This record gives sequence, C-alpha cells and structure tokens, in this order.
Amino acid sequence: MTTTVYTDGACLGNPGPGGWAWAVPGGRFAAGPEPRTTNQRMEIRAALEALRAVSGTVEIVSDSTYVVDCFRDRWWEGWVARGWVNSKRKPVANRDLWEPLVELVRARAREVRWRWVKGHGDDPANDLVDRLAVEAARTQEARSGSRPPRHVGPVDVPTSQRPRDADAEAPPGWRLVVAGVRPPALGGYDPNPVADAVRHRLAAILRAKAELHPDLVVLTGLGLGAEQLGAEAASEAGVPFAAVLPYPAPDAVWPEGSRRRYRALLDEASAEILLQSARPASRQAAGGALARRDAWLARHAHEAVVVWDGQDPATGKLVRSLRDHLGEEDVWTLSPAEVA
Repeated sequence: MTTTVYTDGACLGNPGPGGWAWAVPGGRFAAGPEPRTTNQRMEIRAALEALRAVSGTVEIVSDSTYVVDCFRDRWWEGWVARGWVNSKRKPVANRDLWEPLVELVRARAREVRWRWVKGHGDDPANDLVDRLAVEAARTQEARSGSRPPRHVGPVDVPTSQRPRDADAEAPPGWRLVVAGVRPPALGGYDPNPVADAVRHRLAAILRAKAELHPDLVVLTGLGLGAEQLGAEAASEAGVPFAAVLPYPAPDAVWPEGSRRRYRALLDEASAEILLQSARPASRQAAGGALARRDAWLARHAHEAVVVWDGQDPATGKLVRSLRDHLGEEDVWTLSPAEVA
C-alpha cells in the first residue's frame, strides 16, 4: 500500500526564519523551524523529514519543482556521477540536505514516487502543509501529531495577493537588466549553438560585472528567449537573479516543456516581483502589462545588457527606453549573429 505524504517549506524572507512540514492526508503530521534559511532549503528539508518518518512505499507530493524535478528528471544522478557538482561545474547548492535525501531515496529503491501539485490551489492537504510550514517559520516552534491538527496558522499569502510597492520591491544591490529578442532570433526554441553562445557570453559579462559590483543582481522577466538565457547565465556565473513578472503565470499558454523550464528557473530566483495581481483578459491588455514591466525595469536598473539583432522593433523600443533612463554608456547590446 502506498502512503501519500504532502510536504512544503516556507521562509519569511529569503534568507530568513523558515519552517518545513509534512502531512499524511487524514493522518500523521510534523513541522519544524529553522532560524535562518531559504525557501529551497525548507522544501528539501520537508521531503527529507517526511521520508525519515514514513516507511514503506511513499508518494511525496510537493509544490516545489526544485524538489520534484530533481527526482522525476533524475538530476541527482548527474550530481553523484560528477562528485556533487552541477552541469556547469559548480558545487551543487544545498548539498548538505540533498545528499542525505538522495541517499535515502536510493536506499529505498522503488519505494519512493514524486508528484508535483500547484501551490495555493484547492488541494486541502497542500493547504495544510503550507499553513504548518508558515506557522513553524513564524513561531520557530515544532509540532507533530498522529491525526490532523485542529488549529493551524494562516496560509502563506501568494505573491499575487501581497501589498505591492514597486520601489520597495526592487531588490537591493547593483541591478542589471538582461532582456532581448525571442527564440526565433536565437536559433529557435530548442537548444542550439546560437542560444548556447549567447548564454556563455552573457555569463562572461556577468562575471566581469560581479568583479566591479560584488552586490550584483540580475533582473529578468523569464520570458522565452533572451530573458531566460539571462537567468541561466546568472546561474552559470554565480550571480543571483530576480524574476520580474508582469502578471501571474505568464507561462500559462506555453508548451509543457517550456513551462517546466520556466518553473525551474522561477524556483531558482532569489526574488520574485509581481507587478500586477490579475492575469490580463486580452492580448492588448497583456501587451500593456509587458510595457509597464519594461518601464519598471528601466526605472529600477543601474545597467542593462540587451540581446538584440538590430531589427526586432519591440526590443529596439526597450533599448531606447533603457537608454533614456540610464544613459547610452550603461546600456549594452549583444548581437546573436556576432556572438555565434
């Protein structure tokens, strides 16, 4: 018989005081705190504590693609084979939690399965572990029981419902925007030499910028094309990046493969800034939201690197806006053709 276990992590700030939780629907549960941690660490810790506590065949249900995709897509096999470095030859982040979790999953062979669930949806068990994790983060107290708790704290407030102050939401540090053309101008939607060359050049630029500005943070919209390459380049260069989203779930109409890539990058972001709480009702409204996002980037950036072929008019408009705000010398353009 398979036991279904829901897990979740929470963090008040990133880093900040955190909490983890797991629960069997209608049965056992546990939650615990950590004084200073990150969202990703609490998501891993929740799965680890669940597997330590629940024996037999288990299905772990999590709203973290960071955790679920590690096992569903078998990232961990590459980490172990390379001696716990990732595909970019960097040490695997959070290895102190990943390693015991991977060892436990390997030891239990076929007993552990993984399933992703949308967070802040209508799943009562996901809601419960969310509340338990947030409560642990706020109180810094552990709790457990053999049946569902009767009283539990409030659910974590989704980003789309939090009060917004655009200036306050800009992350601290030297903010550099990476934006630009979409996949057709980058060799296509699938991995290809042009996109790889652009990503590697962006990573080299970011490493050089980080030497000048140790507090460098990349701002990216995580859209298809140059924006996602910017996030991947930041990760390759060891620079944090913040996702600046025009509205909730901009990936909703994308193919599933593109959506999974987007969610993985969003999980990796050091901050998520949502500029509009409701999804636009029309293509025209979506275009307006994107224009407001671009204006926000121009107001809050110190520098920008824009991947541009010199032809795409939308990217050209963004370049002009950034130069109006930042000056000619602080807006760099990178041609895909010249890089490749």
